[in-house]
Amino acid sequence: MHFVHMVLAIVFEVLGTSLLKYADGFTKLWPTLGTVASYAATFFFLGLALKVIPMGPAYAIWSGLGIVLITLIGLFVFGQKLDFWAVVGLGLIMAGVVVINLLSKSVPH
Repeated sequence: MHFVHMVLAIVFEVLGTSLLKYADGFTKLWPTLGTVASYAATFFFLGLALKVIPMGPAYAIWSGLGIVLITLIGLFVFGQKLDFWAVVGLGLIMAGVVVINLLSKSVPH
């Protein structure tokens, strides 16, 4: 179940961060409320995942996958551009998440 909690924490973090763009500096009510609700759900599910997954690896997975997914949303939804080094950096983040999940004994499998 900890895996499901981690996935939900990532999904709600990505949703909340995406809604920040639409909240326009917290001047639009519904995107602002959606952002707050999404972040509340994020921390709820991250807290549940932390019952099983150690804090360091959990945070690395949560933030790393969140960064990559938010970048993809920025690219495809908001038309933001990535240069070569941004792509390299994102690849390194993904490599780190893969190494933690596949090779680390810190993360329950």
